[in-house]
Amino acid sequence: MKPDFPLDRRSLLQAAAAWGAAATAGWGASAQAATPSRDLSGVTLRVGTYKGMWRPLLQAAGQADTPYKIDWRELNNGVLHIEAINGDALDLGSGSEIPPVFAARQKSSVRLVAVTHEDLNNQATLARKDSPIRTIADFKGKRVGYVRATTSHYYLAKQLAEVGLSFSDIQAISLTPSDGLSAFARGDLDAWAIYGYNGQIARTQYGARVIKTGVGYLSGNFPIYANPRALDDALRRAALSDLLQRFQRSFAWVNGNFLAYARAQSAETRVPVGDLVELFNRRSGDYSLGPVSDAVVRSHQDVADTFLKIGVLDGPADVKPLWDRSFESALRLPAA
Repeated sequence: MKPDFPLDRRSLLQAAAAWGAAATAGWGASAQAATPSRDLSGVTLRVGTYKGMWRPLLQAAGQADTPYKIDWRELNNGVLHIEAINGDALDLGSGSEIPPVFAARQKSSVRLVAVTHEDLNNQATLARKDSPIRTIADFKGKRVGYVRATTSHYYLAKQLAEVGLSFSDIQAISLTPSDGLSAFARGDLDAWAIYGYNGQIARTQYGARVIKTGVGYLSGNFPIYANPRALDDALRRAALSDLLQRFQRSFAWVNGNFLAYARAQSAETRVPVGDLVELFNRRSGDYSLGPVSDAVVRSHQDVADTFLKIGVLDGPADVKPLWDRSFESALRLPAA
C-alpha cells in the first residue's frame, strides 16, 4: 500500500519497541483467558483477506496458532467479500463502510460485527506537480479521477460540496486504482482522489501534491463483515469471537511493532518495507479494532444518505439492521 526511511524512524521504533513489549505482555494474560473452553478443532473458518493484511498480521503478532483451522480466501475488495458471504462461501470478511450500503439496499445476508480504525492520510486528493490547482475549489472544469462507489467517491463528494461544487462541475472520471495511476502518470488527469499504495506511488514517483486527505471527511471506520449462518452456529460463533479478539490484540501490537509487521507484509506483497514504514509514520492515528457503537452506526448511515443525495443509490438504505452488537463484551478493551 504504502524510498528511504523517514529521519525519525529510529526514535519511533525504539520508543515503540518498549511500548510493544509491555503491551504484548499485558495482552498475554487476556489472550489466555479468551481461549475458548470448547473443542474447536473440527471448525474451519472461511476468512476473506487482502494481500498483506490479516494473514501476515496474525503471524507477525504471534496470534496465528488458532485452535481451529482458517481457510484464507484472498478477495481484493469489500464488494467481493460481501458477495461471498451472501453466497455462503465466506464466514468473515472486511472492507469500507460503502459496500454494506449497497448490501442494505439489496437486503443482502450479511452482518457487521466489529470495526477497525485505520489511517486516513493515505486516502488523499492529489494534484499533478505541474498543475495550477492549489485548493479543491480549483477543481472546477478539471479532469478529476476517482474510484466509483468507494471511499474516494465519498470523500471527493464531501470535499466538493464544502466549496460549493458537485460532480457536475468537474470532469469526473471513474477509474480503477491501477488505471487511475496510469492516467495520472500520463497527464490524462489534473487531480485524483485515491487511497492506499497507488497514491503513495503518485507522490513518490510522480511528485503528486496532496490537496486534501480523508481526515475530517471519512470516519476511519472499516467494518468487519460476518456471515449470519456462521453467527447462528455455536462452534463457528465461538471461533469467530476468538479470531476477532486475536485481530484486536494484533492491531494493538502493530502500533508498537510496525517494522516487524511491515517485513511480514512486504514478504507477501513485495512492497518495499521502507514504503510501508513511511506510510505508517504519516498515519492519521493508531490502528485498533473495537466493538460496534452508536457513533459507528450513525457514521455509516451518513455515508448511505450522502450516496443517495449524489445519485449513487437508487433509493434510501437503512444500514442499522446490518449491525450486530453481540460481540461487544468480547471486544471490550481491558482496563489500562
